[in-house]
Amino acid sequence: MSANAVLLAEHEPDSREYLERQLRDDGFMVFEAGWTARALDLVERHAPDVVIVGEPALVRKLRAGEPGRTWNRNVPVIVLTAPDADPVVRVRALESGADDVVPRDVYLELLARVRALLRRTLIGQADVVEAGPLVVDHRARQVRVDGVAVGLAGREFELAAKLASDPQRVFTKTELLRDVWGIRTSGIRTRTVDSHASRLRRKLEAAGAVDVVVNQWGVGYRLLE
Repeated sequence: MSANAVLLAEHEPDSREYLERQLRDDGFMVFEAGWTARALDLVERHAPDVVIVGEPALVRKLRAGEPGRTWNRNVPVIVLTAPDADPVVRVRALESGADDVVPRDVYLELLARVRALLRRTLIGQADVVEAGPLVVDHRARQVRVDGVAVGLAGREFELAAKLASDPQRVFTKTELLRDVWGIRTSGIRTRTVDSHASRLRRKLEAAGAVDVVVNQWGVGYRLLE
């Protein structure tokens, strides 16, 4: 499968047709779906490198998987929102497991975000950080435990990388929202950091790394005690 393969799962026909045409013109191989069942069939069959969806509910289905079906549950996902969407909508989309959120009427921004996700996936940074039982490889965008890569979604990797940059420091939730998710809007109550930290901890513990991603109650998270 080409590194430029994109699944476009958009329920609005006019928006889907427009975005599909623009993405193809910019060199992407596009698979389109207007409803959830077809989107899940396509992501399983074609293993796209980026998924663009119009509904956060589909993100949750992609991340959770389904019995008897196999697809990359860590595939980078961008959620499309209405042009005038409330900031809470963006936060909720990120909480559902999305890697990014873009208004559906701003194609150039969508194009830039897709290319950025592909660059991060295929190139990344050129350094390796060791923190306790973890090895964070920015170039491969991998976290390894005992030499074995742990399957992480995009934001889970970025959260791990941020915590590993200073593993015994407590990063506040405000800092993590700003640096990992790019959220600078104040006054929004969200469990985005908590839900991602919980998933990251479970995956790392399942791989054999215990006592990691430590919650400092009322403040934030550190990687190691």
